[in-house]
Amino acid sequence: MKTQEDMAGLIHPLAAKYLRTERLPHKACPGCGIGQVVHCTLNVCEDLNLNADNTVWVQGVGCSSRISYTLWKGDNIDAHHGRILTVATGMKMSRPDLNFICFTGDGDCCSIGGNHFLHACRRNLDVTTLMFNNSIYGMTGGQVAPTSPVGAKTPTTPYGNMEDPMDTVNVAIAAGAAYVARWRSTDFKQLTNSIKKGIQTKGFSFIEILVPCPTQYGRYVLGTSNPIEVVQWYKDHTVTLKKSEKMSPEELKGKFLLGEFAHNEDRTGIVERYWDAVKKIQDGRK
Repeated sequence: MKTQEDMAGLIHPLAAKYLRTERLPHKACPGCGIGQVVHCTLNVCEDLNLNADNTVWVQGVGCSSRISYTLWKGDNIDAHHGRILTVATGMKMSRPDLNFICFTGDGDCCSIGGNHFLHACRRNLDVTTLMFNNSIYGMTGGQVAPTSPVGAKTPTTPYGNMEDPMDTVNVAIAAGAAYVARWRSTDFKQLTNSIKKGIQTKGFSFIEILVPCPTQYGRYVLGTSNPIEVVQWYKDHTVTLKKSEKMSPEELKGKFLLGEFAHNEDRTGIVERYWDAVKKIQDGRK
């Protein structure tokens, strides 16, 4: 176990600036992509001058949340399982001047939190949501998730998953999200740019991130706990939107599409409409 003295020379300057370094190293499993996403987020914080005075991190329950609620130096809210966007709604409505970055997992967002996810998109809530999708319940034992592929063998589906996985990108678009994208955690440049664009977009921004999970998804579904092999699996099963245009349906079968799927700032959201109404009421009383 490394001591704080051992860690001192290994800590990235961004981590030292924004994170509680006394709590490093983080608790993610070896080979997990969560740390990569946090690094991308910290780069965006640096570029946009997001800090403890103007930004709140909100997280639910799951692997995706353990890093943010233990490390971010500023205010953060650890919401009940699935209620992350409900909590973020109340906070953004009361403090529209602050930036809210929401960290959630595929189980947290799409299963118990699915209803809140739909309404955050519908209301066009002005927050940025990063959904870590490892296609399984990573923290609680590797149970089947709403994003697990058909046939996936997990502790709760020993004979194979019989349900089709939820395509969260298409759900977000249909429900009205302003900005929608999907990347792998290893797509560092693209993911950083998407997080930045999501924060700058007025309205609900949803970014799905395919995060390798050697401990659960790799072991149960892919048959390997080797991080390199799991990352390679994602590389083999993903394709960019641009490349997909030249591929047949047969070639695209079983592939995740990567890229920006929607960017629409023409529709106002619940926060803007609410405060416009408050101002009209206040002006009418003068």
